[in-house]
Amino acid sequence: MPEAPNQPKNGVPHETVAAVDLGSNSFHMIVARIDNGHMQIIDRLKESVRLGEGLTADRLLAPAVTERALACLERFGQRLREFPLGSVRAVGTNTLRQVRPESGFIERAEMALGHPIEIIAGREEARLIYLGVAHGLATGSERRLVVDIGGGSTEVIVGQDFSAQLRESLHMGCVNMSLRYFPDGRVAAKSMEKAQLASAIELRPVRETFRQALWQTAVGSSGTIKAIAAVVEAEGWSENGISAVALKRLRDALVAAGRLSGLDLKGLPEERKPVLPGGVAVLRAVFQTLDIKHMQVSDYALREGLVYEMMGRQGHADVRERTVLTLSRQFQLDQAHGRRVQATALGLYRQVAAPWCLADPTYPRLLAWAARLHEIGLMVAHSQYQKHGAYLLRNADLAGFTRQEQAMLAALVLGHRRKFPSPEFAALPPGIRDCARRLCVILRLAVLLLRGRSPSSRPRPALRVDGDALSLVFPDQWLNQHPLNLLELEQEADLLKAAGISLGFQ
Repeated sequence: MPEAPNQPKNGVPHETVAAVDLGSNSFHMIVARIDNGHMQIIDRLKESVRLGEGLTADRLLAPAVTERALACLERFGQRLREFPLGSVRAVGTNTLRQVRPESGFIERAEMALGHPIEIIAGREEARLIYLGVAHGLATGSERRLVVDIGGGSTEVIVGQDFSAQLRESLHMGCVNMSLRYFPDGRVAAKSMEKAQLASAIELRPVRETFRQALWQTAVGSSGTIKAIAAVVEAEGWSENGISAVALKRLRDALVAAGRLSGLDLKGLPEERKPVLPGGVAVLRAVFQTLDIKHMQVSDYALREGLVYEMMGRQGHADVRERTVLTLSRQFQLDQAHGRRVQATALGLYRQVAAPWCLADPTYPRLLAWAARLHEIGLMVAHSQYQKHGAYLLRNADLAGFTRQEQAMLAALVLGHRRKFPSPEFAALPPGIRDCARRLCVILRLAVLLLRGRSPSSRPRPALRVDGDALSLVFPDQWLNQHPLNLLELEQEADLLKAAGISLGFQ
């Protein structure tokens, strides 16, 4: 019987965490024990859900697939029932990136799993895949090409050590390519050629970049590539991975069989058959386009990357912090002023975190990052720079951030000045909507109090809240001695009043 999470063994501190990967073909979960900086996987669960085949033209999920997915998540949730908040990280990839938010699927999925679900962008998925693969390989300084074929997308990465230097996510995977080119289970030479050409077209915009990246070894990860490797090794066509010659033999075997029902290959699970032709077509296109002769296979992928990412965040090596610092430098922000706004905002936050129910440890981090990036739009134009900043943060490739975190960060920056953007917060998921709105009020006050930009003048008023009624209490005579601040507070009170928020000050 597995040990309960977060219990010490023989007096040595350790923590048990879980990572859940909601892919377009399969749902995976791993449970790992972290002990003195090392990861030991103690449980794995996997179910073939085929989420991608249930995605309709209007970006909803078919009812049968929805129920299949929720049933799987309920089973995962039983295993995770005793895990505390923050010890489980669940992410959705290609199909869930496309599902319309108003479908309500994510909310139902979170209820079934019992933990929050994050939707990550394609390049962020690629970064996490590389992180997992790199930790699963023998130590070496060579540059690696990593390829991961999922159900709805293929991630291609070049990196060195534990750092991904090139990351791309391409809209082709074993599920969507199989549905498009082999929908009835027939595998003809012509359909296989069309599937490979379509995959090559997807690769074409990044072909030269990856060819010239000077990578030395090619590594594949996840279900499709692991299944192909299992077949070619079991059939005796290749050793220690996948060779280009063996991959062609597998392609020829599929075409010779004609139909998936008549396919008889050693090492091929029955559940993998329906999506094998699409996966083979994608991988052959990758081999040919990038001139791969042989590919070794990693047992680690996205879910292991999630665990190592959690370990990094706990060890104060949060990649999001590096991303914010890089943005600050690239957009030539006044970093000293940003740090002052951050300190003031966090001082206000600590006063109201309890009555405003802002206990989630992510909230002060997002508030701090928004404070440091609130002027990022100035690089575009001073006029309405809060809108330019929000656009950049919403749409940029921000390593380490989920789509929900980027949306929240963009909303905070958009709302830090001028008219309060209530519709922006109403569009956020229900679970974070009110908290994000309150964080924005804190950021607005911090920016306003430091509008003079003086390093020496840092007013530290007491902030009291009762629901949406706020009161700022300054030292005696401070407001009388700072008439500009008084006028700005009066203007801010009018702006917040229009959003249903009351601001008083004395």
